[in-house]
Amino acid sequence: MTGWIIAFALALSLMLMLLAVGRMPRATWEITAAVLLLGLAGYAWQGNPGLVGAPRHGATPGPEKFNEELAERRRGLAERYGPAGQWLLLSDGLGRQGKTKEAANVLLSGLRQSPDDANLWLGLGNALVAHADGVVSPGADFAYRRAMAIDPQAPGPRYFYGLALAGMGELQAAKDIWIPLVQSAPDGSGIKAELQFAIARIDILLAARPAGQ
Repeated sequence: MTGWIIAFALALSLMLMLLAVGRMPRATWEITAAVLLLGLAGYAWQGNPGLVGAPRHGATPGPEKFNEELAERRRGLAERYGPAGQWLLLSDGLGRQGKTKEAANVLLSGLRQSPDDANLWLGLGNALVAHADGVVSPGADFAYRRAMAIDPQAPGPRYFYGLALAGMGELQAAKDIWIPLVQSAPDGSGIKAELQFAIARIDILLAARPAGQ
């Protein structure tokens, strides 16, 4: 409601100023009023006159939201304990604070000690994607592929690599990553059903895309 009051007040003030200060000829009163009403109509169409004002003080965004659900899925598909688990636990703690760069650096420290740990490479891929706001950077791509190369049978790297690609809109690439995982997953397992459903949705979306895209 406040937005409407301000809009009408501004329009009325402008009209009065044109009349008093600008000494606008009477012949132009109607067309000027029509222009102001048109502006109000545009405000009603494109604006949010009923939206409560919320002044912002500075551009200081809060910490990135940590995806607890994805972290729990990773724990279910990868190592929870042992050396890798400790590094991943520390990285998750930093991620919850919005310190995505530090979360990735922790895993790099872990990889210096255990360069052939697929769980740490998987965690690094996820951390780099989180740091890049969902973008699969070349570093994240390398980390996922390294995890898959070290442990080809592990479901975690394929699952999260495909998830990150799908989040970027790389649907065909995500499907190609997921199909071998679906084929190897036990019948009746949750991950098999989830990915079968996801692949079916991808097929629908790909079929709906214009040719050449």
